[in-house]
Amino acid sequence: MFSSLRKAHIAIASASLFIAAFTVGCNSSQKQTSAAQKILGAGSTFINPIMSHWISDFSATRPGLQINYQSIGSGGGIQQLKQGLLDFGASDAALDDQQLQSMPPLVQIPESAGPVCITYNLPELKAPLKLSPATLAGIYLGQIKSWADPAIKKDNAGVNLSNHPVAVAHRSDGSGTTNIFTTYLAKVSDDWSKKVGKGISVSWPVGLGGKGSEGVSGLVKQTAGSIGYVELSYAKENNLPVALIKNQAGDWVEPSAASTTAAIDAAQSELAKDVRTPIVDPPASAKDAYPIAGLTYLLVPKQGKDPGKQQIVKDFVQYVITQGQSSAEGLQYAKLPQSLADQDQKLLAEIGGGQQASSAGPKPQ
Repeated sequence: MFSSLRKAHIAIASASLFIAAFTVGCNSSQKQTSAAQKILGAGSTFINPIMSHWISDFSATRPGLQINYQSIGSGGGIQQLKQGLLDFGASDAALDDQQLQSMPPLVQIPESAGPVCITYNLPELKAPLKLSPATLAGIYLGQIKSWADPAIKKDNAGVNLSNHPVAVAHRSDGSGTTNIFTTYLAKVSDDWSKKVGKGISVSWPVGLGGKGSEGVSGLVKQTAGSIGYVELSYAKENNLPVALIKNQAGDWVEPSAASTTAAIDAAQSELAKDVRTPIVDPPASAKDAYPIAGLTYLLVPKQGKDPGKQQIVKDFVQYVITQGQSSAEGLQYAKLPQSLADQDQKLLAEIGGGQQASSAGPKPQ
């Protein structure tokens, strides 16, 4: 009898050990699966509105997937990607050859484009504000201090503007939006090019800084007589007016998805050589082009630490540059032209292997 009881106890103990081992194995597998389903991205605030839509749409078909995108500015995204903290980054400022040397091997995939709007707070102004390149540069250089300045009056003939001081707002964080804006100012103004230059961060001659596009939008909305630069989606969300900017053709152009597409089209031959080519200040032949626009890029490591995560990121990018493009114009972004979408497919093929060449390309001028 005691022998039978002992055998029973041994059998029960063995079964318990098997169940425990099975449970631990399942939990471990679940944890691995869970970890592989959590993707972290960060960077551009410019792309945040449409990025949120893309993530929601893509994740809807993948139960358990979590893509967390932090809108911290292009500079912050680049730094976190450099430190190996992200599965992908997003930047409105493409990395040049020198910057790529300090980064892990990666590809830069253009996935959208949009206008950088000049927004303002002038309640008395009923018609859209008009700004020529020289006037806009003069405002941000601190040379134009009043809304009654002759240069502003010349751009807005027949419009009554108050003698209110100009309050300049700009980004305080490292920003690809700043890079697009300052690249434009450096191209149209020798004075700006020599004194300030271009980049994701510059030493601003005048003004108050706001963190992110949200911060700049807030400053403009709260301050009468203010002027700032944000993405079109932020201006729309905050019911802020946007200025018409004079392009090289001499036309006053409103920021829009269509006028951004015209700017991309004008740069197609240059983009075919290097996807990092700026599209600001298109030639006079591009009559419908808005002059302050830029591409934004997904920065994706070629070799991720986790193959499962890397495949998810690759699938997500594939969705963004194909099906995801249908959402672009409805959210104030320009849809990629087919020529650029074709280049994206070649770049995407480099993720997970391939040669590190086309991700960099010749150094932009």
